[in-house]
Amino acid sequence: MVEIKGVRRRFRSLRRHLDERTRRLFAAAESEAIGRGGISAVSAATGISRRVIREGKRDLRARLTAPTGRLRQAGGGRKRMVVEDPSLLVDLERLVEPLTRGDPESPLRWTCKSVRKLAEELQREGHRASYRLVARLLHGLGYSLQANRKTREGSSHPDRNAQFEHLNGKVESFQRRGQPVISVDTKKKELIGDFKNNGREWRRKGDPEEVGVHDFGTDRLSPYGVYDQTRNEGWVSVGVDHDTAAFAVETIRRWWRWMGRKAYPEARQLLITADAGGSNGARLRLWKVELQKFADETGLQITVCHFPPGTSKWNKIEHRLFSFISQNWRGQPLRSHEVVINLIANTKTDQGLKVRAKLDTNKYPPGIKVTDQELAAVSLLPAKFHGDWNYTIRPRSVN
Repeated sequence: MVEIKGVRRRFRSLRRHLDERTRRLFAAAESEAIGRGGISAVSAATGISRRVIREGKRDLRARLTAPTGRLRQAGGGRKRMVVEDPSLLVDLERLVEPLTRGDPESPLRWTCKSVRKLAEELQREGHRASYRLVARLLHGLGYSLQANRKTREGSSHPDRNAQFEHLNGKVESFQRRGQPVISVDTKKKELIGDFKNNGREWRRKGDPEEVGVHDFGTDRLSPYGVYDQTRNEGWVSVGVDHDTAAFAVETIRRWWRWMGRKAYPEARQLLITADAGGSNGARLRLWKVELQKFADETGLQITVCHFPPGTSKWNKIEHRLFSFISQNWRGQPLRSHEVVINLIANTKTDQGLKVRAKLDTNKYPPGIKVTDQELAAVSLLPAKFHGDWNYTIRPRSVN
């Protein structure tokens, strides 16, 4: 027992300085010093296997030295699996290669390609492969876990860049002349009630906000926003009915009544930048008819520039207003209309963003048809460049 304690103490003192070879030789030397029963005693004291200690004793007797930079003699140690099984790497790459998704015979076509699944399939094909070996081989082949990346925007319109340049030129022209420029869009519809809202908020550890298990609900709000690109101010109407063109223009009307008219008392024109689809779509007849009503009421000449299809993420309102609203209510269940209004209205940024929000309880029935005669009555002047995307609606009272 005394000898075992001494060996254990010496091994613990030296363990962090020993590599594979010197650990084996240390155990062998201690075993030799003890004599009969030394292998068992040293194995119990150090945890080194009896086989390794016997190999160390053979090294001591043979007076072998490892070549410089090596821990073992050349050829020592277990053969690498890829040497014993040359087809292993080929079969592994075949399983993870994206082209196998088009192979109807591939057993992993519709399966998550985890290292455990890959190991199971390799084993079915006759290979000796653990999931740890698969992970090591994949890293060696240059593979890593990859998430999807949003990079494709679909086929680009040939006039996409030209439209961006036209739109940017209009914005600069209006701002230079002190005329208002707004960006408009609908934010994602939100469920109202005791439902989970993505994001995390600071709370005491172990005391998360408790919400319902299921996200089943019919009470949805449609926030439609107006962002003043010059003054860095926003207006959001929170609608309780359908997201239609009438609702979109009513939101613009409320922005003008409560914010725009005061900020631009000398305004004679208004520039609206908007997506090409949705309730403010470029081909939507009701959008143009409603804008005509607004122009007649205010006397403003309204110019509209639509972003090309598939480029809505460049709309200023997305990343200068809506993104900050989402950050402000992250992790907060939207339990009532009042909660939504307060969270939107209290959205602020270091750059001075100010937001006002109101609930819109009006009804906006969908499916309203606009006749050719009604559309023809709109005082619409298409631009020379892409009149379908760029047009001006003039108030009829001053025609």
